[in-house]
Amino acid sequence: MPGIRRGPQRESGRLDDGHAADPSTAKADRYDPFDPASRPLRTVRAADLRSDVDSDGGGMLRWRRQTTGAPIAEITDAVITGKLDLRALELGVLFRFERCRFEYSPDVREASLLGLSFRHCLLPGLKARNFRGRNDVRLIRCVVEVDDDAEDTETTVRQAVGVERGIPDAAVNLTDAVVEGSVVLTRTRITHPRGKAVQADRLVVTGALLAYRLTADGEVRIPGLRTGGNVNFSGASLANRAGFALNGNGLHVGGSLLCERDTYGGPNDKRPFTADGMVFLPSLRVAGDMVFEGARLAVDLHSEVTADAWRTGDRFEDPHPALIADRMHVDGNVEFSRNFQVTGTLRMVNAHFGGSLRLAGASVTVGGVTNRPHPDRSIHLDGSEIDGGLDGSGLRTVGQFRMADVRVRGNVVLHGATFRYGRHDVVSARRSEVSGNVALTQCTVLGTLRLQGMTVGGSIDMSGLHVAEPEQATSVPEREESAPWAVDLRSVRVARNVLLAAEDGRNFRAFGGVTLDGATVSRTIRISGAELAAARENPLALDIGDASADEFALTPGAAPQGRVSLRNAHCGTLDDDTAFWRATGRVDADDFRYDALATPIGLTDDKAVAERLRLLREAMDGYRPGPYDQLATMLRESGNEEHADTVLLRKQQFRYESLARGYGRFGAGVRSWSLLQRWIVGYGYRPVRALVCLLGLLVAGSLWFGLGEDDCVDGDRYTVSGPRCVVNADDTGLEWNPVFYTLDLLVPIADLGNTGRWHMAGTDKWVSAGFTATGWVLITTVAAGATRTLRRDTN
Repeated sequence: MPGIRRGPQRESGRLDDGHAADPSTAKADRYDPFDPASRPLRTVRAADLRSDVDSDGGGMLRWRRQTTGAPIAEITDAVITGKLDLRALELGVLFRFERCRFEYSPDVREASLLGLSFRHCLLPGLKARNFRGRNDVRLIRCVVEVDDDAEDTETTVRQAVGVERGIPDAAVNLTDAVVEGSVVLTRTRITHPRGKAVQADRLVVTGALLAYRLTADGEVRIPGLRTGGNVNFSGASLANRAGFALNGNGLHVGGSLLCERDTYGGPNDKRPFTADGMVFLPSLRVAGDMVFEGARLAVDLHSEVTADAWRTGDRFEDPHPALIADRMHVDGNVEFSRNFQVTGTLRMVNAHFGGSLRLAGASVTVGGVTNRPHPDRSIHLDGSEIDGGLDGSGLRTVGQFRMADVRVRGNVVLHGATFRYGRHDVVSARRSEVSGNVALTQCTVLGTLRLQGMTVGGSIDMSGLHVAEPEQATSVPEREESAPWAVDLRSVRVARNVLLAAEDGRNFRAFGGVTLDGATVSRTIRISGAELAAARENPLALDIGDASADEFALTPGAAPQGRVSLRNAHCGTLDDDTAFWRATGRVDADDFRYDALATPIGLTDDKAVAERLRLLREAMDGYRPGPYDQLATMLRESGNEEHADTVLLRKQQFRYESLARGYGRFGAGVRSWSLLQRWIVGYGYRPVRALVCLLGLLVAGSLWFGLGEDDCVDGDRYTVSGPRCVVNADDTGLEWNPVFYTLDLLVPIADLGNTGRWHMAGTDKWVSAGFTATGWVLITTVAAGATRTLRRDTN
């Protein structure tokens, strides 16, 4: 990763950490302070050492290394008896102790020394509060063990009850010290299980804090620490299971914070950073990178919640965090990758990442324990800002991955990740903003994937995603009422595509329902090669209601198992297939609008129209006029008027069928009336049929009236004129014509001067009335059809 130094190189002070071979330590006559059977070469009284250092002459020179002109007091292979008390002294001397055992803790409180170094030494503690050093402070390959029975109150275990606050209880105490160099704790083992292994509150180090392979049994406390260089705990092992393993509240690091795998040495000598207890880093400031590559963090998930703040009932607290870094500010990258393993919550709320956050290959587990009302969160990033990207490829979590209101200026890549938190929100990214793409490809999810209200500058790609919430799950609590969906994309705003598709032979699967309700997508919503199934408590397998996109590509690999909703959705182009419309729970397409089909229907392709009508009828639960109106509107706007009328005709047919079922025993009459309209006038959408009927009636009427005769019984009132009688005797000169008479009956809107002048009686009277009524219906239908044909849209 950029900015992270790799390889076998060593930082300043690392060559003297005991890794390199030292010929002097290989000699059998050298003293081993850790071996009770080994005998020291000398015994030095601490009082004598203090006396020699205080003198101006040869006393100090006896301890001075002759190969250098520096004022170095060096003691090797010795047992230091008594208390070495250099408190408040100001000496221009560098003390170097090698292979020494101390009877009491060295005391350099308030002292000012040129430097202080312990190498391969056994100490009961180190008291260095307010120490000033003009060089390094080193404890290399040392063992610091606190004796609980010692009278030295500075390093004994202090209980909270009956003891004044502020009394130190640390094995190594560097509180308020200032070191004008580096502090080196490489390969040192510090044991103080009931107190603090290291207490370095507000320690100021102009160089680096180097704690390679440090082993600490007890809290390592460094709140307010300020360094000019790196803080490096690579390969360290910190244990304080009941509390803080590392307390770095307000830590300021001028370089990088490195708690990674130490790879120095041979291939079998690699050692990860481990912390058995909480790593507490709120308000952390890092000028470089923060690296926990290959680290192991763990807390006891079954222990009692100890912090008062976590008993408040605040749902956004985490009762068992392995790492807390709220409000931290890292200028560079943050890396939790390459087999990084956590048992507990990884919490970084309201944090700022100047670079990228990498979780690739990490494993975070908070499963099997329920801390009501707190969800079991594996990763908690609420309110954080990431100036780079978030890479979680291969990430594995048990518990909720929560990143609500997070802002990412790069991409979010979670390819091949596995998330498990059955029947809960396993990934929650509500209202988050991502400038690039969100890729959840080839992932396996047990629980709800909730991206509600998310804003994405690129695409949301869930190709090959498998999401399931098995109903037979009994080891987890009941599903929260707020999480009824397997994939929740409600109200997302996406500048490009939403892809729920197959990838590399792996179908998208969502058993529990998918919702895109209210989503706004600039390009395509693609659901292709997908397997969708509804949950037991939610009948919807797919909800795209109120969504809008330039294109809907709805071509699932199989019919959705459940209901599909397209209510009030809108797209420019619709690309669908038969499987989509065959959802087992039917399709709700009310107010669904689309401007065109991806595969246009040709002007002569009657089969395609019939197939689409069949799919719509089978897909809808009961009669719904909206989908037919929309299909007709789309066809008409594309210039396909004939097929648009066909759709509307079929709509009326289905309407009457629905009415007939509702009228019960009167349904037969409704069906007859429907059949009559359909065959005669095509419900008004086939005006040519009405014209043909008019011509047929004209022929039939002409024959009826032309072959029949009128007896004209009442000679006083009627006058015979050929085969018919004239109503008015004054109408002379009229010539009977059955064709014109029938035409006058069939065209009631125009008076041809025949219907009111000829007398009709008996059957002829009823036939005339029937022709007049039929004429009104047919002429109106023809006129309406002609009007639609001639009308032009002026919009």
